[in-house]
Amino acid sequence: MAGYVPEDTPSGIELDHLPPRQIVAELDKFVIGQHKAKKAVAVALRNRWRRQQLPPAVADEIYPKNILMIGSTGVGKTEIARRLARMARAPFIKVEASKFTEVGYVGRDVESMVRDLVEIAVGLVREEKRAAVYETAEAHAEERLLQLLVPLPSVGLGSATEDLSSTREKFRDKLRKGELDHREVQIEVEDSPASSFEMITPQGVEEVGINLKDMLPGLFARRRRDRLKVSEAREVLIQQEAEKLIDRQQVSREARRRVEQGGIIFLDEIDKIAGKEGAGRGPDVSREGVQRDLLPIVEGTTVSTKYGMVRTDHVLFLAAGAFHLARPSDLIPELQGRFPIRVELDALTENDFVRILTEPKTALTRQYIALLSTEGFELEFTEDAISELARLAVEVNASTENIGARRLATLLERVLEEISFEAPETEDKQFTLDGEYVRKTLTDIVKDQDLSRYVL
Repeated sequence: MAGYVPEDTPSGIELDHLPPRQIVAELDKFVIGQHKAKKAVAVALRNRWRRQQLPPAVADEIYPKNILMIGSTGVGKTEIARRLARMARAPFIKVEASKFTEVGYVGRDVESMVRDLVEIAVGLVREEKRAAVYETAEAHAEERLLQLLVPLPSVGLGSATEDLSSTREKFRDKLRKGELDHREVQIEVEDSPASSFEMITPQGVEEVGINLKDMLPGLFARRRRDRLKVSEAREVLIQQEAEKLIDRQQVSREARRRVEQGGIIFLDEIDKIAGKEGAGRGPDVSREGVQRDLLPIVEGTTVSTKYGMVRTDHVLFLAAGAFHLARPSDLIPELQGRFPIRVELDALTENDFVRILTEPKTALTRQYIALLSTEGFELEFTEDAISELARLAVEVNASTENIGARRLATLLERVLEEISFEAPETEDKQFTLDGEYVRKTLTDIVKDQDLSRYVL
């Protein structure tokens, strides 16, 4: 399970200024091809904004149109969902449907995905609140540091107090210039044990320890005094002061609201729970059971969390699966009906691989160039090197397991292994990677299918 707290909308664009065409254009910067899927999620995101403009009585009756994305691994399903959440500035979580078990079996229950999503939303809201009070918290932290460095007496002593005040102002100036960063001070920090109680309950195993910590904070939270450098103590004190200024109840309310009105849950590998009881495809501890447990969450229900009750009626669900061994029609009919929009993602071609290596802002080639630049090493890819990598990726995908664009990362890591190893110590800090070097490094491995299954 992976969670994600989104960054700002690209270029600071507000959601009301992102029509579907522009949403697709933003997705194009990171995901190559898959126009049908991009168009579907763009409309879904825009409909979310449209719903928020309506009167509450009307908006409550408009439910999100959940989307089922069908396509093999590595074609962009997860990246589309993640980038969509980033544009929406919404709490987002990715879960693997195959990780859940039916109620009555040991394992994670489906409601835990909602609780995890709320935790992500709380983290998002708390960071925003901290940013809003940062200057005030910084001022309070400065005063606490000054009190540690130059304590003022509790009772005034006339001229002595005036001298101390003058000294404090001198120290304040030095503190702001960083001249005291090397000094050490003793501050009180919270020492919370990482362990928690785990019990199997209808609410899930993860909630018990958390709730006990909230009810008995004195038992689970201990404080100790540590000696830290002023530069480190300042950051700790700022965090402590910021927490004092934040209204936790307000954070909880806002987090619940964001989940209910804008949360996105990405259900990956949903095809792994397709297939009904007795279908004869191996052990079926809970395939249909997980689907039936999942159904009320997708339809809309109330989930109990440590921050209060959360309704899932307007959470957007994006499901995805390769559906190699199953079909969408193998899902129970009720769950099928909750994913009315289905899009099939295209298999990636050699030309797509070339574009993936060169066009996106986060292209792998750019990542490796940036990584090696930290060593003062200049790496350059020629066009024929890119073409050769794309050709070999298609070839290996066809002869072994097709893992889509993920194959490019495997090939590049293999090609650049020696360069990355030698970069810090080599005298020649420039290297142009061409097609000949790619062929020399990879061709023998690609031809040996038994070896490529393990190496590539």
